[in-house]
Amino acid sequence: MTRPLILGLTGSIGMGKSTVSQMFAATGVPCFDADAAVHQLQGRDGKLLPAIESAFPGTTGPEGVDRVELGSRVFGSPEQLARLEAIVHPAVAAMRGEFLMEHAAAPIVLFDIPLLFEKGGEKHVDRVVVVSAPVDAQRERVLRRPGMTPEKFARILELQVPDAEKRARADFVIETGGSLADTEAQVRQLVAGLVRNER
Repeated sequence: MTRPLILGLTGSIGMGKSTVSQMFAATGVPCFDADAAVHQLQGRDGKLLPAIESAFPGTTGPEGVDRVELGSRVFGSPEQLARLEAIVHPAVAAMRGEFLMEHAAAPIVLFDIPLLFEKGGEKHVDRVVVVSAPVDAQRERVLRRPGMTPEKFARILELQVPDAEKRARADFVIETGGSLADTEAQVRQLVAGLVRNER
């Protein structure tokens, strides 16, 4: 049985990954958003609320997981983070499997996974697409975000595989330092080439 070519989309914070993911979707490529899946699982009536509450009492409520409270429990504690990931990752993987079955007839599907390299996710995809921009552009974008500080930005970068390494390990790099039209053209060109090869 044939299955779609699986692209893994990743990129460091502020590189424009979400925008590029939307551009892939606009070309007709089905996109699985790992972050959105986590939000769904941890949001109001989310499937994981009982397990998370059991492991981390007081971190959930009527609206779902209290992300600030849960974050304060696991941030800086590899042991607690691993405990949370053991609850979340299998559930996300199950949703990803359902998504793949649903789109089995598509030539290409995209998995939008922020920490693809950091968590070994590249083993589950056929090709890796890295979204990248010049350091100055990245910094400017990130520091415009509400509540972001240079210190917080530096801490996030420490937890991520450096952009240069991501680029070196990528099968394809989408440059987002130029105009949106330029980025969109790169995405369309990549999809068209891959679809041709998959036929």
